[in-house]
Amino acid sequence: MFDFANSGYTTVVLTAIFSAYFVSVVANNASWGTLAWTLSLAVSYAMVMFTGPLIGAYADVHAAKKRLLLVTTAICVLGTAALATVGRMDLALGIALIVITNYCFGTGENLIAAFLPEIANGESIGKVSGWGWALGYLGGLLSLGLCLVYLNWASSRGVATEAAVPVTMLITAALFAMASLPTFLLLKERATPQAGPGHVFQDTFGRLRETLHRARRFQDLWRFLVCIVFYQAGIQTVIALAAIYAEQAMGFTTKETLMLLLVTNVTASVGALLFGQVQDRIGHKATLAITLAVWMATVVLVWAAQGVTAFWIAANLVGVCLGASQSAGRALVGYLSPEKHVAEFFGLWGLAVKLSSIIGPVTYGVVSWLSGGNHRLAMIMTGSFFVVGLILLLTVDVRRGRDVALTNNASG
Repeated sequence: MFDFANSGYTTVVLTAIFSAYFVSVVANNASWGTLAWTLSLAVSYAMVMFTGPLIGAYADVHAAKKRLLLVTTAICVLGTAALATVGRMDLALGIALIVITNYCFGTGENLIAAFLPEIANGESIGKVSGWGWALGYLGGLLSLGLCLVYLNWASSRGVATEAAVPVTMLITAALFAMASLPTFLLLKERATPQAGPGHVFQDTFGRLRETLHRARRFQDLWRFLVCIVFYQAGIQTVIALAAIYAEQAMGFTTKETLMLLLVTNVTASVGALLFGQVQDRIGHKATLAITLAVWMATVVLVWAAQGVTAFWIAANLVGVCLGASQSAGRALVGYLSPEKHVAEFFGLWGLAVKLSSIIGPVTYGVVSWLSGGNHRLAMIMTGSFFVVGLILLLTVDVRRGRDVALTNNASG
């Protein structure tokens, strides 16, 4: 249910509506608008990257995942609602709110992922992760649908899109708050505190140092984390720039972009659900390898697309790949992580994803800026991240990595 709840933020704010609104309205269609957007995201991701392992270690030592999740959710919801006040050339306010809300979203994403091994055993973790991602895309679908209904209603009454978009931030914030309630009312913190209150900072920093020191004992997990940095750089670029590419390169209107992303969310939900079932049978690595191969083909199709039909086909392939690759990646991290240090390692997973969220979108922004707004060139550059990610994935020995994790659990 939390995957369902928080997906409205990433779908509406980061992907579908506010990203394009930021470039066209807040930045007034300036040539540096896309770069300013990607740099704003980069700052927030850098903050998550540096604090993620520390927060994960703190959550493990003090069994505080749920408490921390509540704090980050509340700030993200309030900040999303505040985005409704951002108008033309309100750059400072818009950037500040995006940095704050995306930081809280990313931190909460790490914390909720750390619950996964508590509620699913190793052999079904992929299935449960797939359910979560599938529900997440349905949550994004609901948020987009409500926003599209409102925009159509506002348009029928003569309200300009620029004036109507801020209200969609209020819709997104309200849905996030309501849909997250089952998590905070029903989900239990199964972990137990591992240290007394007098050793808060000492135990937390000590645990983090131990995690880094143990790196050599989990070579396949760490190798996979490096792999994540590269292939997620491509994925995070698509997430952050989808609406901008549709409007700037393909000439889509806001409503056309929303309709495209509505359909894409359906295919993403189906992809996450189906591949979630498949990956426990054929393996997380094989599932991820298949999706990365399709990602590469899809990027080439997007780059070459001149008409609407080809772009729609590519967008739906993105949907299938997005749900499947995100689910498989999260499940594989849980599969290779020792139970006693799971929140720490999901903090490192978050670090890898956030690092990729800096590298990918900023690379896109710089290329589009230096090329005078050539979004097609920036898109084809994105494909190289998937190539490197697939090559690195082939070096990961999942069986060996799982054995090391189980051995660590047994030995303590």
